Amino acid sequence: MANGRRKEHDRRRTIVQLLVAVISNAYIVGFLEGKIYRGGAKALCVPGLNCYACPGALGSCPIGSLQAVIGSRDKIFSWYVGGFLITVGATMGRFVCGWLCPFGWLQDLVHRIPIPKSWKRKRRIPGEKYVSLLRYLVLVVFVILLPIYLVDFVGQGSPYFCSWICPSGTLSGLFLLAGNPGLRSVAGWLFVWKNAILAVTVLTSIIIYRPFCRYICPLGALYGLFNPISLYRLEVNKETCTSCGICQRVCKLDIPVHTKPNSPACIRCGDCIAACPHGSISGGFKKAPVRTEASGEIASDYP
Repeated sequence: MANGRRKEHDRRRTIVQLLVAVISNAYIVGFLEGKIYRGGAKALCVPGLNCYACPGALGSCPIGSLQAVIGSRDKIFSWYVGGFLITVGATMGRFVCGWLCPFGWLQDLVHRIPIPKSWKRKRRIPGEKYVSLLRYLVLVVFVILLPIYLVDFVGQGSPYFCSWICPSGTLSGLFLLAGNPGLRSVAGWLFVWKNAILAVTVLTSIIIYRPFCRYICPLGALYGLFNPISLYRLEVNKETCTSCGICQRVCKLDIPVHTKPNSPACIRCGDCIAACPHGSISGGFKKAPVRTEASGEIASDYP
């Protein structure tokens, strides 16, 4: 019965992820002609990581939008972008990562690629606790500080995360190059560097579940800060929880959900809810944070 619930849950989440990716990138003409959509919808942010430069993108990535504002010569803050990030984070936390992020979905698909039996997927890497903090460093340095302080002669900053790191933007660039011969002729070493990052991300995703989300993504880092206080949270019924550890074993991020249900690392995928044999874990919109503790603990170095 538990396996049936998990399969149905996986099917439902995959369908939602597919629909979000299609709707966010529904400008078919852009893919055919190698052009970026510039209509009115581009002024609006989408919740997940979905590059502005994708030929099919109908909206803007919130990280790209944030960088465009704080790197500009005349403004250092946008009430719209800031309010959007706070509202989405306070409402859903990293539910966005688990259900509404196209690039997160891509990593999910890659992780499902069959591998030889002699290989072994990694639930975590050595020093996981410290390596996972890298995403906060990327958020502070590449998204905020560099665009503000590393500027050109007219005082204009660049979107350093988008330009130097973001593999989602690189994937979008491949679509643009495919439909635009003129752009292919000017693609230089930076494009080669970004393609190397994309390749490493994709290949690593086969072995490690969502490496970009876990270690690099500044949007996930930001949303994760809201996990303990967001309206959508996980709750563990300590009266029925037996600390059996099944929730942690099915969690691809190896989070001890029964003791840390609202860890900043949790992407709210819901696998633990579907797998719990006692129905002790629930997810939904709660009026106030609920302290959830259960006897016993499975060792974990997640915060």
